[in-house]
Amino acid sequence: MTALIFAVGASFLASSVEFVEAFTVILAVGITRNWRSSLLGAAAATVLLAIIIAAFGLTLAATVPIDVLRGIIGTLVLVFGLKWLRKAILRYAGVKGMHDEGEIFAEETEELRKHGAAGRGFDPLGFTVSLKSTLLEGLEVAFIVITFGLNSGRMSLAIAGAAAAFLVVGTTGFFVRKPLEQVPENTMKWVVGIMLSSFGTFWAGEGLGVEWPSADLSILPLIGFYLLLSWVSVRLLVSAAKARRAGSAEQQVAAA
Repeated sequence: MTALIFAVGASFLASSVEFVEAFTVILAVGITRNWRSSLLGAAAATVLLAIIIAAFGLTLAATVPIDVLRGIIGTLVLVFGLKWLRKAILRYAGVKGMHDEGEIFAEETEELRKHGAAGRGFDPLGFTVSLKSTLLEGLEVAFIVITFGLNSGRMSLAIAGAAAAFLVVGTTGFFVRKPLEQVPENTMKWVVGIMLSSFGTFWAGEGLGVEWPSADLSILPLIGFYLLLSWVSVRLLVSAAKARRAGSAEQQVAAA
């Protein structure tokens, strides 16, 4: 039950992050080109993603033994989660710039305006940009939904988590109609990175024959471990940055 709850939560949070990023581009296309082409592109990408989830999810579930599947997928999820966690750590330490939807929206809008105004009818450029962005962001959603659905044995709940994220982001975006800058996207990525890393470690261990104490409850100390690891990493990076700045300041004083 613990794994199932966390799986749905991870599916919702990860999907929310990707949908927020896709919405920024859809909004930019809708404003600078036209809404018809932007929404058609997003809808076409959504259909393709649904087909990918259904095809790959059902095929893997029917052809690959669950123990082997957990080992392979667990390893992939661990790598995927560590990538998200690394980005979050670098951002919180100030090494990497924070993800800014407002800035991305401005860049996308400026780039699209270079191609001139679009007519009221179907706009191939707007459709293609919207489809490509939604599909690229959605592929990560598809990966997460498939992995959590297969490993938990409840594909419907993983899909429900992603669908709920789609509805929340879509509804919010419809009423706000501007980049969702207030969404704590970087924090959400950090949380998702920790959850994916924890689940990936748990499932990879199961695939290797590890008998976890307390079964699914072992995910909780794994989450604690990655929380501590990320906190220590941020502190070390911040300390290293301060030491470099101090050393640079001393060199400038000595040179003067």
